[in-house]
Amino acid sequence: MSFEFSTASQIVFGVGSSFNVFKEAPIWGSRVLLVMGGNPKHAQKVLDGIALSGLSVNQYFVTKEPTIEVVEKGVRLAKAEACDLIVGCGGGSVIDTGKAIAALLTNGGRVLDYLKYSRSETSTLLPPKSLSLPSAPYIAIPTTAGTGAEVTRNAVLSLPEQRMKVSLRSDTMIPKMAIIDPELALSLPPPLTASTGLDALTQLIEPYVSNRANPMTDVFCGEGIQLVAKSLRKAYLHGDDIEARENMALASLYGGLALANSALGAVHGLASPIGGMFPAPHGAVCGRLLPLAMEFNARALGRGDLPYRKSARYRQVARWLTGEPQAEVEDGIEWVKSLVAEFNIPRLSAYGIASAHFPEIVLKAKGASSMKGNPVRLEEEELAEILAMAL
Repeated sequence: MSFEFSTASQIVFGVGSSFNVFKEAPIWGSRVLLVMGGNPKHAQKVLDGIALSGLSVNQYFVTKEPTIEVVEKGVRLAKAEACDLIVGCGGGSVIDTGKAIAALLTNGGRVLDYLKYSRSETSTLLPPKSLSLPSAPYIAIPTTAGTGAEVTRNAVLSLPEQRMKVSLRSDTMIPKMAIIDPELALSLPPPLTASTGLDALTQLIEPYVSNRANPMTDVFCGEGIQLVAKSLRKAYLHGDDIEARENMALASLYGGLALANSALGAVHGLASPIGGMFPAPHGAVCGRLLPLAMEFNARALGRGDLPYRKSARYRQVARWLTGEPQAEVEDGIEWVKSLVAEFNIPRLSAYGIASAHFPEIVLKAKGASSMKGNPVRLEEEELAEILAMAL
């Protein structure tokens, strides 16, 4: 047995932490670029904390999924204002934008230089450059409980013209500090609570059953799955329930720690190309696909002489979700299906997806890094059937 584990240099968790952490001292710089979502009130506590610390601040608003242009505009602003500390306060898109800005601020060049993507007029696939220098100091403060992006090493960026998403990835991109303040999610509306919560659940189940699971990620996944089972419905129905928000914030953090140090699977393998091709919220897509991927994986693991251990893991997931010590795999699948139905998660057709798009989605999914972590190889026909059942 051998494995590695990496995460943010410091994790601060607790109600009020997004304000109090800045009171202690200027941390890694004196001029802040605050990357935030479109509604400034969601970051007001952070702004107040920065102001109290005496740090100067420039605000950069991210109102959509990050593109290369959004990142590079942020880098130009940071350079123009001599910013030496990046703070991201928002959902996964905001956190990822901040990560990418921090990386480019020190390494220079353009985003495409660091991606395995065509950067020439002849469409030749050029080898990407490495992000060899440490990112500028970056503090990540999530306002949703879902992505776990505050402790991961990549930033997901959209290429709208190519209808795809790509990841800027490096160990140097892990934030120096992750601040998880459950109070920031109290105003999250029920639909967003549901979709981000289902993303968190997916990012706990997939690493647990993945072919790269390890003893440390197992602990986070087990604890996180039970927290989601206990609190996601409560947070959805009663958004002001601070205990439920705390539990979901912790579950999301656990999911980020797990996926960053093991792997994901077929749900994210399919969700990635869908998100690049259609205006489909990532968490909602994951929620719609999750019970189907569980079902197909469990079925595939029952074929031939595949390791029993992996099948047993789906059984354990079912027991954590239902709280029933004798639950079987099918009970866990039905538990997730019931939650997706209760939350009114849209079917894939709501985003303009049709069966004619399946071949392209499946082709892109097969090449996605997440698919490599799936516990068993799913054939193209099986992936297409998952899409059809989610349509």
